[in-house]
Amino acid sequence: MTGFSIFFSVVEGLVAGLGVTAFVTIASLALATAFGFFLALLRQFAGIKLINLAIDACCEILCNVPALTHLFILYFGLASIGVKLTSITAAVLGLGLIGAAITCAIFRAGFAALPGGQAEAALAAGLTPLQTIFEILTPQAMRIALPALGNYAVQLLKDTSVVSAIAAPEIMFFARSMVTSSFQTTMIYATAAALYLLLSLPLMQATRFLERRYGRLKG
Repeated sequence: MTGFSIFFSVVEGLVAGLGVTAFVTIASLALATAFGFFLALLRQFAGIKLINLAIDACCEILCNVPALTHLFILYFGLASIGVKLTSITAAVLGLGLIGAAITCAIFRAGFAALPGGQAEAALAAGLTPLQTIFEILTPQAMRIALPALGNYAVQLLKDTSVVSAIAAPEIMFFARSMVTSSFQTTMIYATAAALYLLLSLPLMQATRFLERRYGRLKG
């Protein structure tokens, strides 16, 4: 085979994992954002010490234990007690829960950055506590959180490479498989890096667009 034919076969093999990489990224991001926002609301406004301690403990565990360990627990550990998850389900759940801890901190920082008098003013104007949270505070907190959320989304895309360790058929899974059979190590991993870059660039541009339109970034 010529150099070009080898290269195109490598690209064809890696492209097979693009769909799974994109799906795991989007699904994990959705789970992380929704669950992280829910945790941030509880931590910021519930005012119940036991709930606060539980959320803080869960976030510390999720953030400070390697992602691969969480994935192994979900995929291999649960299977040992009869709970069998597919590799993609374990990947989405694992990355989503880790991301929830990260986005919880991001959303809390957004709420904490708001002037303290806004809630009191909204309540004094006749709004209910829920209206104050969701109609006054949340939109502003989201604008503040947008840059950090965008950075997290790009990082999550790159972190999907670890799910190949539990046999999720994404880009790195196919890269490793081809390396063991063809030994074209440099070409295969360089092509995989290029594919991640091609996925990351539009995501970064979309993040910048959202920041300019809805966030605080100008110019």
